[in-house]
This record gives sequence, structure tokens and C-alpha cells, in this order.
Amino acid sequence: MSLSPLFIEKSFDDLPGWGDDDLVPAFEAFRRSAFHVPVKPYRSGALGVDFGAFAAAYAQARIAAPANRTEARTFFERHFVPMLVRAESGAGLVTGFYEPQVEASPVRTERFVVPLLSRPADLADVDDANRPQGMDPYLAFARRTADGLAEYFDRGAIERGALERQGLEIAWLADKVDAFFIHVQGAARLAMTDGRLRRVTYAAKSGQRFTGPGKVLSELGEIPLAEVTMQSIRAWFKAHPQRINEILWRNRSYIFFREAEVEDAALGPIAAAKVPLTPGRSVAVDRLLHTFGTPFYIDAPTLTAFDARPFRRLMIAQDTGSAITGPARGDLFAGSGDAAGEIAGVVRNAAEFYALVPRALAGGAK
Repeated sequence: MSLSPLFIEKSFDDLPGWGDDDLVPAFEAFRRSAFHVPVKPYRSGALGVDFGAFAAAYAQARIAAPANRTEARTFFERHFVPMLVRAESGAGLVTGFYEPQVEASPVRTERFVVPLLSRPADLADVDDANRPQGMDPYLAFARRTADGLAEYFDRGAIERGALERQGLEIAWLADKVDAFFIHVQGAARLAMTDGRLRRVTYAAKSGQRFTGPGKVLSELGEIPLAEVTMQSIRAWFKAHPQRINEILWRNRSYIFFREAEVEDAALGPIAAAKVPLTPGRSVAVDRLLHTFGTPFYIDAPTLTAFDARPFRRLMIAQDTGSAITGPARGDLFAGSGDAAGEIAGVVRNAAEFYALVPRALAGGAK
């Protein structure tokens, strides 16, 4: 496997702000992946970053413990070579995501009426081996019926009761918009009315394409595209409660959840790379193109929401998402709770991506 021509070799001196970034948190995130890969290796991405080339770096990370940022920087510079990742068109782009925390009830009440559902028994995984002739090739899930596999119920049908009386309810929320954004983020912490803290995370989905409410509201002329943020969408829903279903049901995709432990309150949920996400250091990438565990140095000088400074940080590829497509596209994990949501909700910035590629793939040391 050879590296894609979308990679352009650089030096660490070419990375804006490289010497100013505290790489210890990035190393800790990388180390979590290093401990996971002996259990199940990651798949190599189509751009040619072969997972096997990470072996030396992962082995060292499992026994290393940098005492300071200098030692952490030395680790990355010893094992990797930075490669500018060219966008297929225009500039690279970063957005943000987070883990919401909302109040929830273990049972339905007069106030808590919106369920989060577990995976239904009739939901089947679909691929080219079992896809019925004529079924949309996009669909990765389907419904088992007596006549074979069929497209699953969409959001509107499910919210109108298609899955009622199956005992799928994990918890109940008070607000449909809160539930929708939990679907968008794919995970949440639930502050239960009985005093417990629970976590739900993605288990499966109905399979249809995602249509964001921001896009819908922009096309309807309700919010200018340049002003679409999570905050502006929430404000519009608050001002137009009678139109919530009209807009949300345009997004046919529906997410099902499973319960997960909150083992470390400082970390996020376990995501696609099977390790807990690290706030401000984990990034979701296009998993078909990139290899999980790859460090990415991201330069987004117009993004200041994280710490009131231009965003120039080393991030680790540890998640993915259906909207994260392309070589220079990333979704930055901001953390958990409302403060993280305030950050994630406004992130939509041009960025340059530098993949840190194992030196063996780059032809040795520079």
C-alpha cells in the first residue's frame, strides 16, 4: 500500500504553532488507542496509512510516560513525519461535537414523555451480501419482515408510535429537541431523577440519510446559512414549537442507543475507535480514508471557541460520522455537558490538516 498523492511531506517546523502545543494530553489519547489495538487492530484507510506501520509507536506508547511537553513532543517527532492533507476541493473544514448531559427519568411521567430507544429485535444489518434487489445501496440497516428485508421505519413513523409496546425505552426526556441533539451527537450523559448518572451511546440506526435541521431551516429562509449553529437552531425551535415535528421529521434517520458505563467522568464516551474520547484531543474523521489512531495536527486559526486562541492542536483520530467525509474533514470532540455544547455548537471553520504518518511509510527520517 502506498501513500495517496493527497499527502504532501512537510517538516515539524512547517506546522504553525507546533512548538506551543502541550502534547501531553494528545499523547494520553494516543496511548489509549495503543492499548486497544492488541485486542482488535484498526482497519487501514484508503489513503495508504497502513495500520501495521504504527506498531513501533504503539509499543513505545504502552511503556512510555512523558513527564512533560518536551518529552511528549520528542515521542511524536521520533516516530512520525507530518504530511499536509490536501482537500479534494477548497479548504479543509472542522466542526465540533460533544456529549450532552440532560435530566432524564427511568419511567414515563407527565413531564418526561420523549423516549430514547434501544435497538429493536427486527432491525437487521445490511450489506452487499444480503441486500434485496432494488434496495437503496446507502441503507446499512433494514427491517425483518415475513416477506424478507425492507426499509426500516423512519423518524416520523417511529415518533408516531411504530415501535411502541416493545419495551425499548432506556430512559425518558422532557424535551424532543434535547432528544434530537442526542441523536445527532450519538451519546449522552443522563442525570436521572433518582440521582444516578447514566450514559447512553450509539447502538444502531434506522439507516436512512441524515438531513440536518440547519440545512432545512436555511433552505426555508428561516435562518441564514452563515448563522446556522446549534444555538440558533435551538432558539428557532423555542420560538416555533408548533413546527418542531415538521422540521425534525425531514431528517428520516433515527438513532438507537445502548447503556454504557461512566468509568471516568473526565473522558467522553467510547466511540468508533473503541476508546474513550478525550475532550479537545479526539477528532472524528472519514474512516474509509483515514486510519483510526492517526495523529492529526489541525491548524484552524479562525477557531477560538476552545480557549480564546487560534486552534492549533495535535488530535487523535478516534471517531467517525456519516457527515464526516473527505480527506481534510474533521469533527472535534469538545467534551461533555453544556459548556462543551456551547463550544461545539459554533465550530465550523476552515482548517489545514497535517497527518502524522509513521516514518516507515514516509521513506525514513528526514
